[in-house]
Amino acid sequence: MNDDARPAPEPQALPPHSGAADEANRQDPSRRSVLWTTAGVAGAGLGLGALGAGTASAAGAVTPEAVAAAPARQGRTMAGVPFERRSVIRVGIIGLGNRGNSMIDLFLAVPGVRVVAVCDPVREKAEKAAAKVTSAGQPAPAIYAKDEHDYENLCRRGDIDFVYVVTPWELHFPMAKAAMLNGKHVGVECPIAMSLGELWQLVDLSERTRRHCMQLENCCYGKNETRVLRMAHAGLFGDLLHGAGAYNHDLRELMFDPDYYEGPWRRLWHTRLRGDLYPNHGFGPVANYMDLNRGDRAVSITSIGTPALGLAEYRKEHMPPGHPSWKESYIGADRTISLVQTAKGRVIRLEHDVSTPHPYSRINSLGGTRGVFEDYPSRIYLEPTNTNHRWDDFTKYAEWDHWLWKEHANPPGGHGGMDYIMVFRLMQCMRLGLVPDFDVYDAALWTAPVPLSHLSVKAKGVPLPIPDFTRGEWKRARSGVDSEKPAE
Repeated sequence: MNDDARPAPEPQALPPHSGAADEANRQDPSRRSVLWTTAGVAGAGLGLGALGAGTASAAGAVTPEAVAAAPARQGRTMAGVPFERRSVIRVGIIGLGNRGNSMIDLFLAVPGVRVVAVCDPVREKAEKAAAKVTSAGQPAPAIYAKDEHDYENLCRRGDIDFVYVVTPWELHFPMAKAAMLNGKHVGVECPIAMSLGELWQLVDLSERTRRHCMQLENCCYGKNETRVLRMAHAGLFGDLLHGAGAYNHDLRELMFDPDYYEGPWRRLWHTRLRGDLYPNHGFGPVANYMDLNRGDRAVSITSIGTPALGLAEYRKEHMPPGHPSWKESYIGADRTISLVQTAKGRVIRLEHDVSTPHPYSRINSLGGTRGVFEDYPSRIYLEPTNTNHRWDDFTKYAEWDHWLWKEHANPPGGHGGMDYIMVFRLMQCMRLGLVPDFDVYDAALWTAPVPLSHLSVKAKGVPLPIPDFTRGEWKRARSGVDSEKPAE
């Protein structure tokens, strides 16, 4: 029988975690998000119940030790598990706003991919996406635009192999969950979820359903990032010591633009959390350089933040009286700085700032005993080539470019081509039956700073453990984005 025609397996119920996290995860997105503001911090005892740490004390508070503890494994590890080989990858896309509308073009550009279903509660957006599919010469996709829960019907289809979730953050978890429970592999935009309880549930679901759940972190496939990755793995930086990543991007105008984001959902997260809302773009590439979850792991995080002034000041200068934003109280630090320690003693600095004026930067830095790379602008200093205390030209190291960039020198799409490289590689892995470059454990790790930095900032920089989502598998070296070119 053609493997592309296999029906989806029956949904499997997942036992919930204990404590207040379960109640938070059972609520609809609007109610669940409100619970974020109720988590208290009392000395070293952190009130993590509403944030879903997975293990609650009798009083409802959770200690740092409980945060670090891994719940009992319910399935088998997904580390190193390949996709099923398929001749055609059938894709369903949920969310067709700015990001989804642009990304559908890239799925359509990859050979061997069919977009069979699209979903958005705004029918006009779904119909626009469907028109792109037919214009590309593919059969008209099914449209799911009945209401905000119609994505569940898309996930129930038996002719979808991969679900792509590109919606407001609070919807990422329930949509990824629905996809896996209906037998679909799923890729989710950043961040993959908003609480530790949700992260653990996604790990458990992936292991139980044997479906991959991936954070589609495009920056891991940036040209500079993949070049630095290969150089690091070749030992050019010596023993790795430190790295840095960030999302420093002035989004004030966009967050107050009623047309750019569908409603004020992104701005509203600044009324709920104080920490790093978007760590993935900076954390993912540095985690790859250091082989986190593949021989090393992140063990702790401490975060501090500035006062929350930027959004209120922008509102005062640009929003008219009576604008809905005047009812909002912003608590999110304008700049959050976090330090992550790894099991090998390395240090990673993460930054987040979308509320103040400054040029775009993801920092993207890596240092070791033989030298250092820094991005924005890109520059490098490596011994024995560099000995004069002056930065060198990073373009001299083009020989270290990843095979994906050598094969696709001028990729289509936005963000310098990294979006297409990411989609091409993921679809290639599915089509050829390869192990994905990153998995649910990477997704959980790269997103964990969202809830943990919030609590650490509230506790004035108290260090918090980062759970081992791999449950010990991190000790085993395995491949990642620095992959070998496969034989077609």
